[in-house]
Amino acid sequence: MSKHAFIFPGQGSQFSGMGKHLYETNTLAKELFEQANEIMGFRISDIMFEGTDEQLKQTNVTQPAIFLHSVIAFKTLVTQIPDMVAGHSLGEFSALVANQCLSFEDGLKLVKARANAMQHACESEPGTMAAVLGLDDAIVEKICAEIEEEVVPANYNCPGQLVISGSLEGVQKACEKLKAAGAKRALLLPVGGAFHSPLMVHAEEQLNSAIEAATFNKPICPVFQNVVTWPVIRIPDIKVNLMHQLTRPVKWTQSVRAMVAGDATLFTEVGPGKVLQGLVQKVFKEAVVEGIN
Repeated sequence: MSKHAFIFPGQGSQFSGMGKHLYETNTLAKELFEQANEIMGFRISDIMFEGTDEQLKQTNVTQPAIFLHSVIAFKTLVTQIPDMVAGHSLGEFSALVANQCLSFEDGLKLVKARANAMQHACESEPGTMAAVLGLDDAIVEKICAEIEEEVVPANYNCPGQLVISGSLEGVQKACEKLKAAGAKRALLLPVGGAFHSPLMVHAEEQLNSAIEAATFNKPICPVFQNVVTWPVIRIPDIKVNLMHQLTRPVKWTQSVRAMVAGDATLFTEVGPGKVLQGLVQKVFKEAVVEGIN
């Protein structure tokens, strides 16, 4: 039986003007944006609608902005009953609002706490990330394991595209070895830290406290979480997987394959950008993909 998966993007999909059309044309959207401004303690909607690229790149703005665009776009849909949900990194929080595990308010508060914790970790533990193209995952994993400095696979985005993360020296050494091993590209990314690596451990500790304090409700459908890739429905499991997300890799390739194995044929990306639509089709060419923003 064909099933409908709703998927939600992560950091990097932001753009100036995001969500503005929703605010101007939908009463519910306007109410939710204003509620978000109160929760954030500043008018994040103004930065989303009119801000510069530089303003939108600030982690404490980027993450809640993408969450808000995604969740508010989802809540304005006439049909809001997914068969399954998933999100790429930050997008997992949007997915948990979509399947009613988290309320809009608790979801935003957790994203705010996550962004602040990651910003602090970036300042105290300098690191970076790099996109590796054109190598098998196993080769990338082997080379990362051979390097003495901290460097690990971080985002399994699609076959032939894996992002690594770690210390500045570790990532640079890995890039040199990966190019020598035949990578088409090993390109440093313009990010402020080593996301999804052990260097995020202090951010994980801070976020765990916020997760414990949040209210989680019984979800209406499974979520395919980044760290385990299979469908999760039990609240204790959802919380534990969410807690481990910052220091472990995003297994997006594996998650898409698991959703397809669960009969997903239509994937709807909700939020800014089209990145996930492209990744899904690289994992499963027969998938029908669409975007709502």
